[in-house]
Amino acid sequence: MSLHRTYPERLAIQPVERPVDTDVRLPGSKSLTNRALVLAALARGTSVLEGALWSEDSLVMVDSLRRLGIAVEVDAPAERMIVHGRGGEIPAERAELFVGNSGTTARFLTAMVALGPGEYVIDGVPRMRERPIQPLLEALQQLGVDAVSIAGTGCPPVRLRGGGIRGATVRMRGDVSSQYLSALLMIGPYLPQGLRVELEGELVSVPYVEMTLGVMADFGVEARHHGFRVFEVPGGQVYQARQYEIEPDASAASYFFALAAATGGRVRVLHLGERSRQGDVHFVELLQRMGCTVIREPDAITVIGRRPLRGIEADMNAISDTVPTLAALAPLAEGPVVIRNVQHIRYKETDRIAAVATELRRLGLAVDEFADGLAIYPGSVRPAVIRTYQDHRMAMSFAVLGCAVPGIVIDDPGCVAKTFPDFFERLEAALGRSRR
Repeated sequence: MSLHRTYPERLAIQPVERPVDTDVRLPGSKSLTNRALVLAALARGTSVLEGALWSEDSLVMVDSLRRLGIAVEVDAPAERMIVHGRGGEIPAERAELFVGNSGTTARFLTAMVALGPGEYVIDGVPRMRERPIQPLLEALQQLGVDAVSIAGTGCPPVRLRGGGIRGATVRMRGDVSSQYLSALLMIGPYLPQGLRVELEGELVSVPYVEMTLGVMADFGVEARHHGFRVFEVPGGQVYQARQYEIEPDASAASYFFALAAATGGRVRVLHLGERSRQGDVHFVELLQRMGCTVIREPDAITVIGRRPLRGIEADMNAISDTVPTLAALAPLAEGPVVIRNVQHIRYKETDRIAAVATELRRLGLAVDEFADGLAIYPGSVRPAVIRTYQDHRMAMSFAVLGCAVPGIVIDDPGCVAKTFPDFFERLEAALGRSRR
């Protein structure tokens, strides 16, 4: 099963001839896969992860765990990963870990290797060297860990020398990335005195922290919080190996829900139900406000689109990975679409606020850019080649718009390998077409 598809340098998206009407099955959640990989590696015994995601982000995590001396078997066709946990031990005394442009891998491993006995270096692609990690390094330093940004930029590459954890209480910012907090929480049970984290400022992307706490509980560790301001993980606990089912990726599902909205059709995403713990499942509530019908079931969610869509104003802090998805629908609305409180997405795979604004303007639309979001004014869409900035979400979002309007060409479509390698095949299948 190949990770890299044979996509051309540029891919023209053909508009649909009729509204989409389909049921879809999607790959496993990236966020759940990488959390489960870390916790299974820290668990006592062998865990089997079913429905695990096969993508660049998950495979750099697997490769890094192996370099740390933790055995991981991958069966891509079966969507299964088998992790032989070491009960909190990091076997390798030295390792150089390459994380690509995976934020979860970089942040989670930076905290995890603090449990090890030696010296570890974590690095990635050029864009990763621009993505901040200093708040996490400072938090680890408060715990007595020798953790530094090698270039002094507050970004990777970072070097950690393990074996020095002494503290139990950390004060840190919560307004740049929730991944820093998740990374600390996951190592909490193995700290000699447990862990207490006191946040300064607003916590962004709260559902991702809730997800972390939920997966920790699934692997047998208790953690608690007080109003998402103070978090406590008692020490002396050990993650327990288990068989773990990973549900489909709700962020990936947003493109197919948006496809229903864009074409005035119907899409039902299977095995992603109303009880999902992924925050991005709430993207459908925005589509509902835009006039779509949403049907929630225990094991599926259906969106039925309407055209034209209504313009809305939305605080998307909690579901910020779906900002490009909503922005790509904005040209199809009959009023402005305003997105606020997502300043932290400027530090993602690209500055997503600036990138989305630039590409919408390339399509001939008027856009106001703010520090924390943007306002998009609908209008006629002119043909254009959409730059993706090596950002998978830019490619997938604007591909959805291309299904509704002519002339959209995606530059570097292969960047979807980061989280969804066969996205374009699944998109064509949902449209009842096959990609030639």
